[in-house]
Amino acid sequence: MQPETRGIETLPEIAVKQIEEIFARCVENAPNFGVDLVCFRDSVVRTTQKYLLSSSDEPVSDSEIAEFIRNLQADDLFLSIACANGNERAWWEFDQTHRSYLERVAQHLARTDIDAQEVVDQVYVDLYGQKIVDGERVSKFATYSGRGNLRGWLRTVIWHSLVDLHRASHNEVSLDEMTENIGEGAAHASFAVDEPSGEDEMLDRIERDRYRKATVASLRKAFSNLDDHEKLLLLYYHVENLKLREIAKLVENESSPLRGWFQRRLRSRENGGRTHESTVMRWLEKSYARVLQHFKDNLVQEFGLSEAEIKICLELATEDLSGGSIFASLAAT
Repeated sequence: MQPETRGIETLPEIAVKQIEEIFARCVENAPNFGVDLVCFRDSVVRTTQKYLLSSSDEPVSDSEIAEFIRNLQADDLFLSIACANGNERAWWEFDQTHRSYLERVAQHLARTDIDAQEVVDQVYVDLYGQKIVDGERVSKFATYSGRGNLRGWLRTVIWHSLVDLHRASHNEVSLDEMTENIGEGAAHASFAVDEPSGEDEMLDRIERDRYRKATVASLRKAFSNLDDHEKLLLLYYHVENLKLREIAKLVENESSPLRGWFQRRLRSRENGGRTHESTVMRWLEKSYARVLQHFKDNLVQEFGLSEAEIKICLELATEDLSGGSIFASLAAT
């Protein structure tokens, strides 16, 4: 029988005080990471519950809890929480400290240099977080517990990403991303259509066709409302299939049409003007968010759809939208 999990309110006073002391030290070492005590404390409590309290068949003493917390890699955990929260300074620190390690491990594990580059790009995307759960971005960093050092955990992440890279089909678009980042869909989408087999199916098809037309038209309108630099960014990423690092390098290219716009956003950066993959991912995320808002607004304004009907459009797109030509339409907007 598993023991009950213990929240912060039931942890011994020595453990609570210990967490606060560790947090204070982390803040002193990295005052610009923007992590608050509650966020840090909750992470430590989850780790303690999962790997100590819930995994033991015997009662756990207060001193054992304190010892467990004391052995956590607190600075690495603090950095990972800040990165998961999207803190710019934390991402800069992560990139400076761990980027070369990621590249070395990827080159060692991958078959080719191309695979190594792809897996590092994918790791950055996963660490920043593309998945949206309950309206919030979920970063891979959220799975780091602090029990081992961050580099050991990163090595495992690289390995899993490399395995996924070889399993993945490069000819299809992840339709889960449609509901997360609606910007990855576009105007000239093609939809899979089966022949109706009865009266009920025919009526359902007519209804779905109405929503399908509204979805396609609203996607087209949403993309047309983007600024030129946002269209170009999505075009580079989804049509020309440039990697995040390649787009980052374009910002430093004198002839790039992206350079002028992005330079204005880099003036306050502390890294000498270099652009990192995580920064490009944030720019993409902002573009996706704008497309999603335009998409929903158009469904309301042009088609008079309710919230429930908008959800149908998103679900319809997720179920039926295929990736053959949706990205190519970006070039025409």
